[in-house]
Amino acid sequence: MINVIKMIVISMLPITELRLSIPYAIGILDFSWYSALFWSLVGNILITAILLSALEPVYEFLMKNFNVFNKLFSWLFNRTRKRHSKLFDVWGAIALVLFVAIPLPGTGAWSGALAASVFGIKFKRALPLITLGLIMAGIIVTILTMGIQAFI
Repeated sequence: MINVIKMIVISMLPITELRLSIPYAIGILDFSWYSALFWSLVGNILITAILLSALEPVYEFLMKNFNVFNKLFSWLFNRTRKRHSKLFDVWGAIALVLFVAIPLPGTGAWSGALAASVFGIKFKRALPLITLGLIMAGIIVTILTMGIQAFI
């Protein structure tokens, strides 16, 4: 049970997410590939739900009560929307899914939740889209991990 909790926690951390928890579970903890994938997804989906619920109220509070955050977030959100709104308009939901599905640092549940929040995608729509991207990323990482393990 301790190892399952370790996996869930690692998969919830920014940057590492399931990109580390799956190889760690398979290579170090000796989990089966399907168990590693399942528990990593549980942690990653859990943190996605938490982030999607918390991000908007947190930055709204900060913007309302602290002028420096109001300026920073206004600049950041406007800049991001200007730079990426055409891409999002054209690709829409597919853009969010693919962004999360690419198993590289800087993409994943944390970034996907932030992107959904910035672009105003509501929880009910964002969670399934990000979850689909996480499943795709999890499958990719699992296949890569199993391939590297077989090679070694």
